[in-house]
Amino acid sequence: MGLVTGLGAASADAAYGCIAGFGLTAISRLLLAQQIWLGLVGGLFLCYLGVRTFLSNPTHRAAEARASGLFSAYITTVLLTLTNPMTILSFMAVFAGLGLGKSPDYKTASTMVSGVFIGSALWWLLLSNLAAAFKSRFSSDWMRVVNRVSGAMILAFGLYSLSTVLLR
Repeated sequence: MGLVTGLGAASADAAYGCIAGFGLTAISRLLLAQQIWLGLVGGLFLCYLGVRTFLSNPTHRAAEARASGLFSAYITTVLLTLTNPMTILSFMAVFAGLGLGKSPDYKTASTMVSGVFIGSALWWLLLSNLAAAFKSRFSSDWMRVVNRVSGAMILAFGLYSLSTVLLR
């Protein structure tokens, strides 16, 4: 489940990488024009996830990964990641810093976007494997603390996201 969720984030990163790498300024402008709504939806969703994580009790066994559950996790993560239009600005800055803007080249852009996807997917592969490896070493009480801290941090990020949208 962790890997599939990470692949959702990697797919969204690759989508924004394509927009930045291939210079699709019309799509970039559209996403940036909707930045307030995307930030509002993303911030509210983060707040929801934070409260839900904070209040959840740790399970004693891993959830079974059903096909619909994996697909749902993937799509949810893609959509949540796409609600952060600032990602495209960071990709544009990195790609421009690497010289992609000087001479648009589809081969170079494709290589960079592939690198974004592969790097993000490898990060999530590592992260989900580490989580699986260490899960059995933590007690339910320790996992409850992790849930509380994680939930509070996710809620804080959601509130920060909302504040940046609402206090403009």
